[in-house]
Amino acid sequence: MQINQPDILAEVQAAFDRYETALVQNDVAVLDELFWRSPHTIRYGATENLYGYEAIAQFRSTRPSVGLARTLKNTTITTYGSDFATANTEFERNGRQGRQSQTWLRTPEGWRVVSAHVSLL
Repeated sequence: MQINQPDILAEVQAAFDRYETALVQNDVAVLDELFWRSPHTIRYGATENLYGYEAIAQFRSTRPSVGLARTLKNTTITTYGSDFATANTEFERNGRQGRQSQTWLRTPEGWRVVSAHVSLL
């Protein structure tokens, strides 16, 4: 297995960047698109545990849309072969520190988050 093949790493970086832009702009359509449409998808948030794509989409549709800007640091993306990757980052939003991890999978539709975790420090 090849780790961090440059072309695969660039693909996942682009998907991660697209996700981040959608997150801070509250572009729910793109956020929904980038999560795997499966009952197996999980997102643990700072205040919620979401099991399955439908629960994640429901959460996104009711989440507040203000105060979403944040600064990232120590972002690390690692690809494993050509179809699997992890993305981990620390963030600061409104004076609070947090961290985020995502597991990405290449699907027929493109790169999708299959598991995510967000927590505050």
